[in-house]
Amino acid sequence: MTLDLTPDELLSTTRAVRKRLDLTRPVPRELIEECVDLAVQAPTGRNRQRWHFLVVTEPEQRRAVADIFLRAQSLATGQPLTERDLWRMNYHAGSTDRVFDGLRHLAANIHRVPAFVIPAVEGRTDRAPVTVQAGTWGSILPAVWSFMLAARARGLGTVWTTAQGPLERELAQVLGVPYEKVMLAAFVPLAFTIGTDFKPAPRVPRKEVLHWERW
Repeated sequence: MTLDLTPDELLSTTRAVRKRLDLTRPVPRELIEECVDLAVQAPTGRNRQRWHFLVVTEPEQRRAVADIFLRAQSLATGQPLTERDLWRMNYHAGSTDRVFDGLRHLAANIHRVPAFVIPAVEGRTDRAPVTVQAGTWGSILPAVWSFMLAARARGLGTVWTTAQGPLERELAQVLGVPYEKVMLAAFVPLAFTIGTDFKPAPRVPRKEVLHWERW
């Protein structure tokens, strides 16, 4: 079953779903396979097709992966926020508070999420020049976004997280991934959504992001 969405509706309502994941309903294998089949139609640099999708649904393995997710949360660090970051984050009152509320909810319930999808790409970018990084990430990000769009069209919710980052090597070991050759690009919880009535998100105005001819 797919939702009756126009292309514009699909693109504008594929949300980062945290609080509205249905934690009681298993996700059929065939739906995940359909999403992967569509994901690998995405463009990939030099047609190398280095993408991989690791799906975790078995209860014991999910518990092990969820434990890594939670421990990695406390280790995560990010670049300091700039004044412009803070201005954008708070342009619409309350939007950032809702995001962090959703993050807390997801962390508290991560062990109940019925499926985890960990997209991976062959080739590491540790300390690589920007050109190499761009080519590698440009060969996995479009595929993952296609997966997320395909999931939304099937009533499934996803959220891109980078929770694997601080403990990527440990997660790779649990998943049997050759860490030195393969990079775990993201950690994507997957479940049916509670309701399907998602709306476009509040964003900063177009004039803040669209540039013609020059910056």
